[in-house]
Amino acid sequence: MPPATRKILHVDMDAFYASVEQRDDPSLRGKPVVVAWRGARSVVCAASYEARKFGVRSAMPAVRAERLCPKAIFVPPDFVRYKAVSRQVREIFARHTDLIEPLSLDEAYLDVTATKTGLPSATATAEAIRAAIREETQLTASAGVAPNKFLAKIASDWNKPDGLFVIRPQQVLAFLAPLAVGRLPGVGKVMETKLAALGIATVGDVRARSLQELEQQFGRWGRRLHELSLGIDNHAVQPDRPTLQVSAEDTFEHDLTLDELEPHIRRLAEKAWAAHEREAQSDHGRIARTVVLKLKTSDFHTLTRSLTPSTRPTSALELADLACALRARVERPAESRYRLVGVGLSGFVEVDSFIAQRDLFENPPG
Repeated sequence: MPPATRKILHVDMDAFYASVEQRDDPSLRGKPVVVAWRGARSVVCAASYEARKFGVRSAMPAVRAERLCPKAIFVPPDFVRYKAVSRQVREIFARHTDLIEPLSLDEAYLDVTATKTGLPSATATAEAIRAAIREETQLTASAGVAPNKFLAKIASDWNKPDGLFVIRPQQVLAFLAPLAVGRLPGVGKVMETKLAALGIATVGDVRARSLQELEQQFGRWGRRLHELSLGIDNHAVQPDRPTLQVSAEDTFEHDLTLDELEPHIRRLAEKAWAAHEREAQSDHGRIARTVVLKLKTSDFHTLTRSLTPSTRPTSALELADLACALRARVERPAESRYRLVGVGLSGFVEVDSFIAQRDLFENPPG
């Protein structure tokens, strides 16, 4: 389907984990709920809208959330329940289209250019999905309707919670122009600062600059900025997105040095390898070639080191050995301490493709 004719939804459950807790425990309704384990090492998984009024946000250290909202009710996360509700929601999506791209347990893109239901418009489809979610899960969802993915995601956040917002093709340019440039995907705080130094604060400011100037300043990213300012995004909804990485990580009660991390790395390698084996045995049948070590320092800086060995790891033990060896590539003082370590595998390829390439390398023709 040509990008110009697509009809895309972005559906986002409202304060999902916290809303599930409030649904299942009526005593929590209307109160500031923080889904997190208590303690100095914990981070917030989700916050109810009542807690958000105090500035509590996901990924915030739990101790900071408690300072911001002393009356917050902390509830430990129950991912088994959240996944069960997420499956319910996905089943509702699937009644309307097979083109579903999940982003997490609580949000997804849907291509509803052509639907199974024959509803007259993308807006009607979004309304039907939201109504079914409310009726069948007793939860609310917000939705954005737009000609492409990045606009649909902006739209779903426009009338939260429990809202619907539509950006029609003829409205795109006028809608985007006054938005802060930070609303564009890929424009984080660092890029926002660089753009501000050039006098670019809004999407309209980006559009006013020539493509040539943006490319001179930012290379290929300059072209992407130019396209986004015009509302152009040709990325299609990708059902059953292939796994990019499997990993396991842990936050410690007390910060550790690099030398003290080995037993934790080996334990996490077992978990990451088990996830990798499930991927290899699934319908996707894919295996990974790259080992990743992730560290978070005591002052919250995140470091990653990766290695693609000539021979891919074939066991949890090999994965652990390679991940431990990656510590030697961390160029920090020996006394540096770390609050988190993670072990992962990435660089996935199809099993059949990998075997064919290996055989060709080991047994070249002639």
